[in-house]
Amino acid sequence: MKYAICNETYGDLPHELVCERVAAAGYTGLEIAPYTLAPLITQITPTQRAVIRRTAEAAGLHILGLHWLFAKTTDFGITSPEEATRRATSAYLVELTRCCAELGGTVLVLGSPMVRNIPPGCTRGQATANALLCLDPVLDILSDTGVTLALEPLTLKETDFLNTAGEAVDMIEQLGSPMVRLHLDVKAMTAEPVSAADTIRKYAGHLAHFHANDPNLRGPGFGDTCFRPILAALAAAQYTGYISVEVFDYSPDADTIAERSLAYLRHCESPTLTPPQGVPR
Repeated sequence: MKYAICNETYGDLPHELVCERVAAAGYTGLEIAPYTLAPLITQITPTQRAVIRRTAEAAGLHILGLHWLFAKTTDFGITSPEEATRRATSAYLVELTRCCAELGGTVLVLGSPMVRNIPPGCTRGQATANALLCLDPVLDILSDTGVTLALEPLTLKETDFLNTAGEAVDMIEQLGSPMVRLHLDVKAMTAEPVSAADTIRKYAGHLAHFHANDPNLRGPGFGDTCFRPILAALAAAQYTGYISVEVFDYSPDADTIAERSLAYLRHCESPTLTPPQGVPR
């Protein structure tokens, strides 16, 4: 398996130091939240993007892609009934795609719950139609750059739109592009009617990217979720992408999260390895 971690885990630490710490922890991939680089992706120049990529590669890391695409932005809305808002959102997704490719990445994780909620006064069907109108103009740039847009189901605690893998796959099929696929997240899969492993098996053919975390908002091995059947299901599905550690509770500290999460995942993949301290064998 290939393992990555999300850069926002390290807070305000400069990119070069994040890369050093991530590589030292044993990861080979880095996933980036755009807001950690600049308020808007358009404010990161091509020269800056090249430096960001070279810095990661010099540390032995691959920038696999971007997530939290619309975090800390305003005036965007994938499901908006306003055509101008959808156009602006489409244009921003195009710029995110370009930046992702220039950083060496191949995946955009479309989570961003606040920009995809069903707008007041809209039905679910109208929200779906609006989302399709918003995403359709992005398909050509995805194809041209080889970047995949990965739709992320999220629970009702976070959003009221695209809450299950089945709903995400329905939208993927309606868009009809091989560059739009599925992202699965262990925490979010608590909303599924079956186990995480069964969800992986059911939707393996659509899977493009994967986040490893616990429903308690911490890293793998910091909660009650056993990752052995999850990793076994990914292996059986011949998943070749990154397993990326994404947490929302940053305690006790970034280095402990990174090191212990990776040690636990490797233990679950190869149970003969000694598990991290405090984790059941």
